[in-house]
Amino acid sequence: MMHPEQVHTIIAAGLPCEHLQVIGDGHHFEALIVSADFVGKSRVQRQQRVNEILRGHFNSGELHALSMKTQTPEEWSAAHG
Repeated sequence: MMHPEQVHTIIAAGLPCEHLQVIGDGHHFEALIVSADFVGKSRVQRQQRVNEILRGHFNSGELHALSMKTQTPEEWSAAHG
């Protein structure tokens, strides 16, 4: 079973993030990921990028489910002033 901090560490190691928040119960997680790497990418492309980083953990069954909200720094700033 993974902890939210572990998922956070894995994502942060694979993707430069301006903001990253991960919550979860050990089986299902939710992440808010803000990264300049998402600029010019569709929502699907952004999620594919994050899934690439976590693929080994999904494949092993260690990570079961992750729902995510992905934003560029500009999108985050506009939403949170």
